[in-house]
Amino acid sequence: MSILDQWQSSIMDTYGPPRAALVRGEGAVVTDETGKSYVDMFGGIAVNALGHAHPAVVRAVTEQVSTLAHVSNFFATPPVVALAERLLALTGRYGRAYFANSGTEAVEAAIKLSRRTGRTHLVATDEAFHGRTMGSLSLTGQPAKTEPFQPLLPNVTHVPFGDVEALKAAVTEETAMVIIEPILGEAGVIPAPPGYLSAARQLTADKGALLAIDEIQTGIGRTGAWFAYQAEGIEPDVVTVAKALGGGLPIGVCLAFGPAAELLTPGMHGTTFGGNPICCAAALATLDTIESDGLLDRAKTLGERIVSGIDALKHPKIAKVRGAGLLLGVVTTDPIAKQTQAFLQEAGYLANATSAEVLRLAPPLVLTDEQADGFIAALPAALDRAST
Repeated sequence: MSILDQWQSSIMDTYGPPRAALVRGEGAVVTDETGKSYVDMFGGIAVNALGHAHPAVVRAVTEQVSTLAHVSNFFATPPVVALAERLLALTGRYGRAYFANSGTEAVEAAIKLSRRTGRTHLVATDEAFHGRTMGSLSLTGQPAKTEPFQPLLPNVTHVPFGDVEALKAAVTEETAMVIIEPILGEAGVIPAPPGYLSAARQLTADKGALLAIDEIQTGIGRTGAWFAYQAEGIEPDVVTVAKALGGGLPIGVCLAFGPAAELLTPGMHGTTFGGNPICCAAALATLDTIESDGLLDRAKTLGERIVSGIDALKHPKIAKVRGAGLLLGVVTTDPIAKQTQAFLQEAGYLANATSAEVLRLAPPLVLTDEQADGFIAALPAALDRAST
């Protein structure tokens, strides 16, 4: 029996049939159980910033698991303290970190933190994706994901993404927190218009509300900066981070700054595995490697190479390419993204159709020029086959 067959009979069916059974990876290449290899343009949903089996991550995890694997948060360990200090240094601000195991848990911490302001009203945007646990799902602006689980948290207002006037109308003196993604990843890689985050910062400051920026998908170098919000020069009260941070290991963090950093006190929130020394060691190795190997600039230049290469195809089924760095959305003129994804996989490239008309690319930051060019060369045939 194949791994795919075993999955179908033993794993709860929340994801649908797997696209392949992957058994190993190295750099930006993964290999399935039949021995076929693929260039990974998906990065495990923007997680594998350093690709697969990166020596720095392997070494850090091996050393840490051989030294001290887990002690709970009743005890301090060197990796968790070092990682908190490192992340705060990357923001350039005073603050505190709360470590979790995933992005959705980081958002849950932000929600609970916001309740400590004495307010309960939350504002999020249409089409946003903040996670699937019940609190973060309440902020997610995608009805297909939220409607089966109603009622969710009360007193949440969703506004059109990028619409400053709608945001202005929604935020009041009763608002505890506004949460925004700099780029809507799950909705099809839609960047916030210039000035939107700055306007949100001003509006929330005027009303005494917290501003949270959800950097779960955009953070840790994916857009060419440590955090995407930094491109607009704002100072949010809360930043949630996950995905790329662990270099493939599960970790999330809620960073809070200024007075917001003091809202949660002992006994109010916690997690058994959050801040696990192994995951923190992996995250430190990831940050070190991104910095030492110049991968922030690499994300920018390689992203520009992919965009210009796809634009140069002038393929009639491509409407545009949008996004930043190595978080890109190829928008098709017809609803052929899922078929294109399938034909790209046949050709040896993994991508992700976030909708019928958007193909999301979130490859490892270590993707080579040759691998990127190979994907661009393979795209027209996949689009042509998907169109017939």
